Amino acid sequence: MQKNNGFTLIELLVVIAIIGLLSSIVLVSLNSARQKARDARRLSDMRQIQLALELYYDSNGGYPGNTDNDCGGWDAGFNGGPNSGDPFIQPLETGGFIAKTPGDPIATGRCGGYSYYRYSAGAYGCDASRGAYFVLGVRDMETSGRPHPNSPGWSCPSRNWQNEFDWVIGGFER
Repeated sequence: MQKNNGFTLIELLVVIAIIGLLSSIVLVSLNSARQKARDARRLSDMRQIQLALELYYDSNGGYPGNTDNDCGGWDAGFNGGPNSGDPFIQPLETGGFIAKTPGDPIATGRCGGYSYYRYSAGAYGCDASRGAYFVLGVRDMETSGRPHPNSPGWSCPSRNWQNEFDWVIGGFER
């Protein structure tokens, strides 16, 4: 009798199933790591934009006005898509306070991702003696619920922006 030294069909199917299971576990882990990396970038972008806003304020005595009209007056990151010629908070770039205003890594459509609005003094019941104020936030973070645990939050007596954003901050001009 001659002995066969090959694998049986069952053995090959078991090995293929194990390899498929292991590769799917690796892909799920990789996707989770990518989501966390995008959220870390979003938080870093918010801090960078906040710093640029403070530099703008120091130079101009106030925060920049809103430059978009498509999103209810809010400046929205990548409004019109990347390279659309509509940078997020355009005065920060044109004034040289930030080299290129960042945009959300995924929400590249209209009104998605990052948002900025400058309100007049006293809007939504905020203390008018403190002057106008800005609200800067990001929606749809991938790895945290609303609110993000590191969100400073921002509210006035008749509006709480933390309910609208995953991460939000604001600041008065006085």
